[in-house]
Amino acid sequence: MAKLQDVAAKAGVSVTTVSRVINNYGYLGKETVKKVKAAMRELNYLPSTAARSLQGKGTNLVGLIFPGVSNPFFGELVEKLEHRFFEKGYKVILCDSMADREKEREYLRMLAANKVDGIITGTHNAGIEEYEATGAAIIAFDRSISRKIPIVCSDNYAGGRMAAERLMAAGAQKIAILTGENNPEDPTYKRYEGYAAALGEKGREPILYQYTQPTIALKTMQLKAILQEGDADGYFCTDDLTALLLIGEAKKLSLAVPGNIKVIGYDATAHVRAYHPFLTTIAQPIEDAAILMSDLLLRRIHNPDEAMERIYCLPVGLIRGETA
Repeated sequence: MAKLQDVAAKAGVSVTTVSRVINNYGYLGKETVKKVKAAMRELNYLPSTAARSLQGKGTNLVGLIFPGVSNPFFGELVEKLEHRFFEKGYKVILCDSMADREKEREYLRMLAANKVDGIITGTHNAGIEEYEATGAAIIAFDRSISRKIPIVCSDNYAGGRMAAERLMAAGAQKIAILTGENNPEDPTYKRYEGYAAALGEKGREPILYQYTQPTIALKTMQLKAILQEGDADGYFCTDDLTALLLIGEAKKLSLAVPGNIKVIGYDATAHVRAYHPFLTTIAQPIEDAAILMSDLLLRRIHNPDEAMERIYCLPVGLIRGETA
């Protein structure tokens, strides 16, 4: 197994210079860094994160815990976070927790054992005390974990209002919201509050549908049942995938969109904009969220006692398509 001294000999530099390259410390010429990294690759030299930790140094590892990267929104967000951290000299460990509380706990224990420098979490399994015990810097996305952990989110309230106002302007008379877990403690609940406020100002009652099924097939059956009830002619779906599934089921029931029903989604990932441009949706600033979360986490890693805001809220926008 290659040692630090082997890398130094291969690159023709001192052991101290190799150490400085690994730790990104002090001024180093580009050619020197290039030679050292080439030697590390050729010798398959991997710095020991455990040794760095014992020396009181960071491991340059960051954990990302998200509910499912097969979802285009989380997939795009994770991709941008990974790219951002790599540019800053950090590697990421991706943990796909789905909606499994115990799985999330196990991932937290694993990240703590690997002594990651920081964690960004975007899952919605409430009441997981292990976050307080990891010892790592933590930033949350759209989720309230504790009063000590900063949250980055989009302006969910404005997004909810925007969606309801657009559906009313499109002529919908009875407007329902379709959402997953609707925890009042989380920032995403404000999508419902903004939607309900906009309707209330026009003397209209909110109609709430919560989908609870874990698979697309079962969720599709639930959406079909909602459409068959016929209680609404306007639907605000709090994510784009649900909006697209709803439109698909509407077509099977011979319900024209936007003729019989109007539909609006939420997220506007690059995938949805490219392949489903007909969808009217509320756009989250995904790249801005990734930049802000990575910057905040690095600040917390390097300055753990720095005072931070409780919530960092990014603006949203309406993308007009054909569905509302």
